[in-house]
Amino acid sequence: MNVREATLADVPAITEIYAHHVLHGFGTFEEVPPGHEEMAARMAAVQSRDLPYLVGEVHGRVVGFAYAGPFRPRTAYRYTAEDSVYVAPDRTGQGVGRALLEAVCRRCEAIGLRSVLAVIGDSGNAGSIGVHRSCGFEMAGVLRGAGFKHGRWVDVVLMRLELNGGDGSPPVGDGWAFEG
Repeated sequence: MNVREATLADVPAITEIYAHHVLHGFGTFEEVPPGHEEMAARMAAVQSRDLPYLVGEVHGRVVGFAYAGPFRPRTAYRYTAEDSVYVAPDRTGQGVGRALLEAVCRRCEAIGLRSVLAVIGDSGNAGSIGVHRSCGFEMAGVLRGAGFKHGRWVDVVLMRLELNGGDGSPPVGDGWAFEG
């Protein structure tokens, strides 16, 4: 699998993969799939902050995407990112998510971030929890019944990966590009 920076040409595939997860899963609490224009705007917002937005491609087909966005929009959070990973339904369990997550985390480390947070929908989401654990993320907590989707209450699992020494020393650099 080739992992590379996402481009506007990838938006239709990204939109299709994400729509599947919106309609059939709990990895996102969105309930109506956004269209191409909205997904392109979201990609541009991440890339404008010099944060990674990547796709995994097999034989020219985008089979997953992942990115790191700001955890929260306040300046004090500029050394922390939140990851998102989505894999085409016919490619789950084949290492796509792990390869994308590892690449996103390496790029976050390279720009000087101190932590990446996973905000995982559904405490029963063994695939996402497992891939994050395999990449070194540690459990940080569970928000019980934080959302209501597909007719049931859904937990949010919080996991954290320390980068560049974590919170053990002052940060170096400016973190992700803050847009006030």
